[in-house]
Amino acid sequence: MKTIINIIKAVLNALYAVLKLLPVQKKILFLSRQSNSPSIDIALLSERIAAEHPDYQTVILCRKIGPGLMGKISYCFHMLRQMYHLATSQAVILDSYAILVSLLKHRRSLLVIQMWHSVGTMKKFGYSILDQPEGSSSSIAIPMNMHKNYDYILCAGEGYRSHLAEGFNYPKDKVVILPLPRVAALQNKEFMASKRNEIYAAYPELRCKKNILYVPTFRKNESEKESFNEALASLKSAFEPFSSKYNLIIKAHPLSDIESDCKEFTSFDMLAAADYVISDYSCIIYEAAILHLPLYFYTYDYETYTETRDIYMDYPREIPSSMYSDPTALMKCIDTEVYDMERLERFLSKYVSYERPDIIGDIAAFIWTELK
Repeated sequence: MKTIINIIKAVLNALYAVLKLLPVQKKILFLSRQSNSPSIDIALLSERIAAEHPDYQTVILCRKIGPGLMGKISYCFHMLRQMYHLATSQAVILDSYAILVSLLKHRRSLLVIQMWHSVGTMKKFGYSILDQPEGSSSSIAIPMNMHKNYDYILCAGEGYRSHLAEGFNYPKDKVVILPLPRVAALQNKEFMASKRNEIYAAYPELRCKKNILYVPTFRKNESEKESFNEALASLKSAFEPFSSKYNLIIKAHPLSDIESDCKEFTSFDMLAAADYVISDYSCIIYEAAILHLPLYFYTYDYETYTETRDIYMDYPREIPSSMYSDPTALMKCIDTEVYDMERLERFLSKYVSYERPDIIGDIAAFIWTELK
């Protein structure tokens, strides 16, 4: 496998060397394989750059690898387009792993910034779990130069910094505390009110009661999916006695085959209409914390889940409320107990540096400082 990867790498770099003969343009490239459309982070940052530097072109290439052989072949042609723009741009900004960014030998002048797609994390990733069940194989990751060639990695807060440094295998001084643009969106009252009104227009019944948003993380294997289905059924049953006072909105992970409510809105969107949030190990907890929404943890499978997935933090001690395996006890807590907002604030201040007057402007200014 290593020999095959080295041959592919040599062929790609030979083609890339030809493309690098083309002149560098006043161009900023955004790359993502998280989805087929720009994330809110890419949209907000690219709009800001375009407004402040109208003489620069912003190019956005967002595309997931499609299913099956044809999906992979189609993505290979898309990678040729990526290669051209990498060769002719002054900077590239990523929100996920991009094969060509790590694999190719770039001009020294190309600025590469990784603004990872999560406000925060708790599950180990990348080099932290190399050769572990949930991680990549070192026999592939190392010859593929996984997560190499980044100049800087953006980070939401100091508590998260060492996690990213370890996961990406970079020194901490390459991890810069600049939260994602979506943090600014979450704090924009007009933006959130507009999104809430969109949701209410589509689902007017959500206006009439308090809304509990359930956003579980993705479970991969069949045994996990089976236990999740049982846990979801138990939560729905426990919710029934409280249904006259609350709405339960279930937003499954996009990769899950579980039916989600309010399909035309993302989990991020639904935070605008939420009064309470239930999760487990999903990074949406950071976004909910920024909105100061009471956060609850339905962690019925904590022991088995953490057997195969290491977590950076001391989860039971650090999360901003108790963990529940019993959904009835969870629902009673939501209904009757006063939430500890001070505990939520301590958690938030450790992991997200959110009290900035202009988060998007700070990121744009940092990019331009490094380009000079």
